[in-house]
Amino acid sequence: MNSPASPSDAHVHPAAGYAGDISPQHAWAWVEAGEAVLVDVRTDAEREWVGQVPGAQPLAWKQWPGMAINPEFDAGIQALGAGGRKLVLLCRSGVRSIAAAQRATELGLNAYNILEGFEGNPDAQAHRGHTGGWKFRGLPWRQN
Repeated sequence: MNSPASPSDAHVHPAAGYAGDISPQHAWAWVEAGEAVLVDVRTDAEREWVGQVPGAQPLAWKQWPGMAINPEFDAGIQALGAGGRKLVLLCRSGVRSIAAAQRATELGLNAYNILEGFEGNPDAQAHRGHTGGWKFRGLPWRQN
């Protein structure tokens, strides 16, 4: 269900098994332009305690405890991607969102992984949020 390439697709990094990787900034530009739906695939607890992106669609790929695959993921992602809508998937560091994008692609959807995730990779002190990620890039988010 890939849509025709647009000028904004120039910022997509090729990937195996899904539409590609995109920076947080370009994902947000697509969302603001109405080109994509932002899907937050982190756990409910992560969104509640760590922070969330206003307007993002919450749909956990895996759920705590145990980090088992969310049995409602397939139906939820199919509804969000209906009509060929482009999906940009966000997790903590950009790892779970790859698996979720691959699954969405297997279901016939147009799914992208957001590089760096919400918090980015750990720094030298094993702290997240200092070397990359949605929050680090100054994109919209809030915390309860």
